[in-house]
Amino acid sequence: MRTRLRIALTADPYIPVPPPLYGGIERIVHLLAEGLVARGHDVTLFAHHASAIAGVPVIPYGMPPHVGFRRRAGELVQLGGALWKRRGAFDVVHSFGRLAALAPVLPLSSLAKVQSYQRPVPWRGVRRAVRVSGQSLEFTACSASMFTGHQRGVVGTWHAIHNGVPIDRYRFVPAVPPAAPLVYLGKIEPMKGVHTAIEIASRAERRLIIAGNRATTGSDARYFDEQIAPAIDGDRVRYIGPVDDVMKNAVLGEAAALLFPTRYPEAFGIVMAESMACGTPVIGFANGGVPEVIRHGTNGFLCDTADEAVAAVPRLAEIDRAVVRLDCEQRFSAPVIVSKYEALYRRMTA
Repeated sequence: MRTRLRIALTADPYIPVPPPLYGGIERIVHLLAEGLVARGHDVTLFAHHASAIAGVPVIPYGMPPHVGFRRRAGELVQLGGALWKRRGAFDVVHSFGRLAALAPVLPLSSLAKVQSYQRPVPWRGVRRAVRVSGQSLEFTACSASMFTGHQRGVVGTWHAIHNGVPIDRYRFVPAVPPAAPLVYLGKIEPMKGVHTAIEIASRAERRLIIAGNRATTGSDARYFDEQIAPAIDGDRVRYIGPVDDVMKNAVLGEAAALLFPTRYPEAFGIVMAESMACGTPVIGFANGGVPEVIRHGTNGFLCDTADEAVAAVPRLAEIDRAVVRLDCEQRFSAPVIVSKYEALYRRMTA
């Protein structure tokens, strides 16, 4: 019988785990917590007060509205203090939030600590943490692109563990009509390239469904009003707003492809794995971790320009949607991702 591990998972307190609508990191924490509990481990979650996972006690923290130095610093103190108070109760502390919150427990060499990143790595903080904690702290990133080729050299021990999806919750759609729409799903902001998705669909003469959160103030609101809204006609281009998991399943499964024209080095993009779980291929720009997800010609097409993306649309008929689903099961399903984290914990606590 394998040893039961006592694991603390931490997430920033901004969105509940699991999230009701948008939420990338929170979905991964939820997936991991459920998987670890199913394998017999004791899991405690430090997160937003409305978080709820069966079999997982939640230690709530946070100072809404989570802005300003006093509140942000206060949240670090809350979480750091809670971890220090319970330092003898865990074999592993795994942070998906801010590294600074681990400060009180970093010097504890007997306590295994994992810090995971889904966005740009704060290398200065990483260097400081490694100096304090030594080999008791290791790092994961949701794609190797986040740490390979770092100009000043990689500090600490790093592992690429991709994000995953609870694949059984996504309905596999083996075929869609020839006129099935393309879909964009995600935040509506310039760096996500939503305007490029509109251009690709228009030039490929395909309908486009846009789903996701839009800002109502600031530059992102102006982006929607000036570059997205004029193209929305309710027919060739539809905007359906934020979607929950049920709607997401339907929108992705009924699409010919997901468009992922990211304009910056995005680390992963969970929506790509969600789309593939439905059997829907992805046409994505080869930035950041996208080439680690898309296997060109197998589960989608990698592109560098809008011209290449437009040319890829007629080639969607070459993609076997059953292969797309199978590839997702083998690389991004919950059991695969949970096993990788569990193996890391066991090695660090051996």
